[in-house]
Parts: sequence; structure tokens; C-alpha cells
Amino acid sequence: MPTSNKPFEVEDLCLEQRVDELHAVAALDVAVCAVKRVERGADGYRSALWLYPLDGGGEPRQLTAGSSQDKQPRWSPDGRRIAFLSDRAGLNQVFVIAPDGGEARQVSWFKGAVTAFEWSPDGRTLLLTSIVNVDPEARGAPSELDEPRDADAPEVAWRLPFKMDGVGYLLAQQIHLFTLDVETGEDRRLTEGAFEVRAAAWSPDGRRIVFSRTREGRLAHATDLWIIDADGGHSRRLTREQPNTGSPQWSPDGRWIAFSGNCHEGDAQLQLWLAEADGGRTQRLGGADIEVVPSSPLSWSADSTALHVLVAQRGRQHLERIAVPGGQRRTLVDGERQVGAVAFARSRLAFFAESGEAPLALHAADLDGGHERCIGELNAWWFERTPLSACMRRFEVPDGRGGTEEVEAWLIRARDSQGPMPVLVDVHGGPASYADLTFQNHPFWPVLCSRGWLMVAPNTVGSSSYGRDFAGRLRGHWGEYDLAQILAIVEALQREGLADARVAITGSSYGGYMAAWAIGHCDAFRAAVVCAPVTNLETHYGTSDSGYYSDPYDMCGTPRIDRQTSRRLSPMTDVDRARTPTLILQGKEDERCPKCQSEELFVSLMCATEAPCEMVLYPGGDHHVLKEGKPSHRLDGINRLVDWVTRWVEVPLGEGEPRRSDGGGRRSDAP
Repeated sequence: MPTSNKPFEVEDLCLEQRVDELHAVAALDVAVCAVKRVERGADGYRSALWLYPLDGGGEPRQLTAGSSQDKQPRWSPDGRRIAFLSDRAGLNQVFVIAPDGGEARQVSWFKGAVTAFEWSPDGRTLLLTSIVNVDPEARGAPSELDEPRDADAPEVAWRLPFKMDGVGYLLAQQIHLFTLDVETGEDRRLTEGAFEVRAAAWSPDGRRIVFSRTREGRLAHATDLWIIDADGGHSRRLTREQPNTGSPQWSPDGRWIAFSGNCHEGDAQLQLWLAEADGGRTQRLGGADIEVVPSSPLSWSADSTALHVLVAQRGRQHLERIAVPGGQRRTLVDGERQVGAVAFARSRLAFFAESGEAPLALHAADLDGGHERCIGELNAWWFERTPLSACMRRFEVPDGRGGTEEVEAWLIRARDSQGPMPVLVDVHGGPASYADLTFQNHPFWPVLCSRGWLMVAPNTVGSSSYGRDFAGRLRGHWGEYDLAQILAIVEALQREGLADARVAITGSSYGGYMAAWAIGHCDAFRAAVVCAPVTNLETHYGTSDSGYYSDPYDMCGTPRIDRQTSRRLSPMTDVDRARTPTLILQGKEDERCPKCQSEELFVSLMCATEAPCEMVLYPGGDHHVLKEGKPSHRLDGINRLVDWVTRWVEVPLGEGEPRRSDGGGRRSDAP
């Protein structure tokens, strides 16, 4: 290792700067973004707005400062003003500032927090969504309250979902659509009812609005597109077939509305859709195997002949131009990396990206993706640390049906490292997702790489971005198909001399499920760190905020839970056979994979096995506590993870007693 490079440390997660929002307009070649960083003293975060010239004509410039979180910046169409959300007044409200600086002016004064907004085409009005306090005892009838209910008041549940991870109890609030005159501050409420507006966009002439909203009734998780006049009249439903709709965007010629969505409740893979704005037919654009990166915005070409879309493809995230309505595809920005948000300016585009060997940075390119260059090296400290190498490798593995197939896995290690090395297998969530490469989500990767470890992030069967058949084949076979593939990858690396017998496993959410499943079905791992897991599918169905519609789809593709399959595939069924030292990390207020899942695993390991085991609960922490929670909680959890695997990976399982294995790490009685 070069002496000029320091090893990565867990504390480095407090140095990272991230771009949370990025925006540009056709009026000029300057992007505005919100740059977020850790505020150690407050055990939280702060974010500020920055301007980045895209044409090489100047240096980046900080626009706002202070201890607040300034986010979601949006240029006015003429490029003369920037609106943004800030909590500097307490609740998130809209502020406006001139791009040359000065004091920001508050323009919204809603009783509830503003959650999102967009400028009207003429730059005079904002379209926004804001939280409205309601009485849940009214069971959906109009009941707006001036103040939020007492936090200790009874929580009546009369529909699903009644809670959400990161939010908690839902039925005392609704999110509705408003317009706001920027100069006068006059607002108009456009929607009312027992539903939530998730996203909205203006028509090109400013006369109509398309928005995505949840349904009403007993099961209210699905979303549809609706169109409403700008004055709140003539509301009508546009889509019916898709149970999930998001990111609606009107084409400049007013003919089409593009959106992301799916065809089945619980399906995490999003496709691209076109709806005729006059209420005509809806069609899929570009085929079923185009997977839109979740939560990414859609951007139209000026002539309405194409959409610019972030596409998930073989574990990477690329920017593509997709012809409308034909669906022909052309890649604009790609590489062995994952591209984040994209913004189109007058003659350049801006985007941020990161990889397993380089931190998040801001880039600019021509509108066709050419002449790319880095314009914002936000994390220069990274390059003072141990240089890393990341590559995607293909491995031949069992396909679960008696044959073999090839799957991919990212291998990340110190650039000058030599095998054999200890290995940490980090399993992604989902399972219909893929290994993400963000430092924010994996700050322990470079720490362990600096200490001579090899990180393995596999995209085994069930992963998205490899086609719908590949993802769908895992339904009803969680753990049964993909554990065998993970073991085959590890065995291949051991045969090559890259890996030795010191192998650990970790993962969060579905990755936590896999780590919990693995310790009960094989002896291949000397240490396990189980984060925010699913351990009992029967109880997860009824306790998770999304389990009642996602679990039935993941088990068998039906709208009802299959309890026999759920029992067969629950890690709890075989956890009493575990011998692997196991650390469990869990947000105490996690509503996606509630703490009962971790508690049941912990109690069973403690009472039914001799395996060393500890559980750590983080008060106030939600499903993403180790990724987006309090810095103190993140530091604690990552330190514990690193210490646990470093300690126990040196101790062979059952040292001094026979190993229950068929020679490849699998137990002889495992499926």
C-alpha cells in the first residue's frame, strides 16, 4: 500500500458530501443543486444550495448558508429566480432567492410542511403539495385541523396503509395539491379527500395539472394519475390499469403524459408508460424490460419526440434517450458506475455519479452525452485514502432448476491487494433490486478493503435490471435459489486464490433476510451481521407497512398471502440449526421490517443455539437508520459491523468439532 495514502476509517462517513437535488433550465447553462453533509454537533445534517456553471465559464458558488436544510432547488423558467424548500422557519416552506445571492424570501406559509413544488410555465405560480392535518376519527370525511393532533392521542386504523416507515401513523394527515401566487402569497387548494398526492406537473400551457394520488377505500396504497384544471375544477382519472404511477411529465406539445409504473401490486420493477393527455389509451414505451430507476424524474426533448430516462441495466444506472412513441433506445451516459439525477440546461446536461472505486461527483456533458467532464469533485478527501478497485465479474452458478446460468457480482478491494483475502458478502435489498455502489449505504466497504478484505456484492437470481424473467424466477423460492448462487461465487473465488476460508455475510432488508436464512442453512460463514431483516414472513405480512401487498406478490405472485410458502421460506423455521456468530442491527421505529423480526431472531438464537449473538436497537431509527439516520447511530452501527466481522471471521465455526458440510460450505441436509 502506498505510504502516501491513509486507510479508510468509519469516521469518514462524516466527511462525505452528497448531491440530493439537481436542477437546470433551458434559459442558461448553470445547474443548481443541494449539497448535503453531516453536522456532527447537532447529530444531524445540513444542506446548502450551490451553483455550478456547465460551460466551463466560472467556479462553483455557494448560494445559501446556515444551519438549515435547504433542498429541492428549482429554477424559474426564465432563470431569474430559484425557489427551494427550507426548514429555517421550522416546517419546510418555500423560499425564493436570486441567483446572484442576497436574502432568501419566504413565499409560503402553510400550516403543514410543504413536501414538493414546481414552477408554472409562466413563472408566476407554484404548484405544490403540503401536509394537511385531519381527524382520523372522521374516517376520511372532511375534517381539516388547525394544529396536529396530540402525539399521545389514540391512533384509530380504518384503512390500509395506516402507517409508513419514516413517517409513522398516517391517518392524522393527508397530502394535498395547492397553487401559490409567488408575488402575493395567495394560495388555492385543488384537491380534497382521504388520499395523498404523491407527484404533480403542469401542462405546457399552464391550464391543466396531472398528478399521481393514492386511491380511497379500505386498501389505499395503489396510485393513479388524475388530471385537474388549474383552478381546481374538472377532475378526472387518467389511468386505471397500473397500480403504481409516478413521475408524471407532460410533453411540450401537450399530447402525451409520460410516467413510470407497473402492472402488479407489490412489483418493484418500474416500466415506462405513455398516456394520451386527452384521456385516450395508455401504452408501454420501449418494452417490458426497460427498468426505470425508482424516483428518478423523466425529461422530455424540446420537440416532444423523445424522453430522457435513467435506466437500470445489469446492475448499472445509465441515461438513455427513448424515442416517442416508437421506443427506440440510445444510450447517452453509461460506464461501470451508477448515474444519479440528471438535469438538462441550454446546451449541456449535468448529472452526478459514483462507483465502487470513486466517490460521488458532479459531471457535465453535451446534450448528446459527449465531451463529459467532472465539474464538482465534492469528496476530494477520498483520494487521500487507499486506492480501490471495483470490477463486475460473471460467475457460473446453479439456476435452481437442475442447470446452470451466469450471474454477476461486484468485487471491490484495495487496488494493490493480493489474495487470498477475507471476504464480506453484502447482499442487496429487494429482492427485486441490485447492488448499489453508494458510499452512503456502504461506508464499511472501503474500511474493510483498507484492511485487506474483498467485498462481494452479488446480483443473483431475483435481482432487477436483468430482465423480468430473471427477477420473477425467485418468487416462491426466496433463499432456496439465491443462497446456492452466493455460495458458488464464494467457492469460485476460493478456487482462484482470491478468497480464503474467512467469509462473512451481511445485508439489510432482503439482504438481512438472506443473512438470517444463510446461518440456518449452511456453515459457510464465520460471521453474520443481519440488518433490518425479514425473518418471519407470516408476521411480516401483518406488521410491515407494505407487507400486506408486497409479500403475497413476492411469495407466489398472487394478491393473497400463501401461508404454507411463507412458513417454508421463513429463516425462523431453521434458525435453531445456526452456529454462526450473529450481530443484529435494527431501527427501533422501523415500519418496513419491524423490530419484532429482529427480536424473534435474537431470542431464538439465544435460547435455541450456542451461537454468539447480540442485538442493537436504535431508538427513533427507521428502516434506513444505518444509511440516513442520525450520524451517531450510523457511526455506532458501522463500527459494530466492522468489529464483529473482523473478530469472528478469524474463528472457524465449531473449532474442535465436526463441520456439518458437504465440502463446499453447504450443509448436507440443506436444500
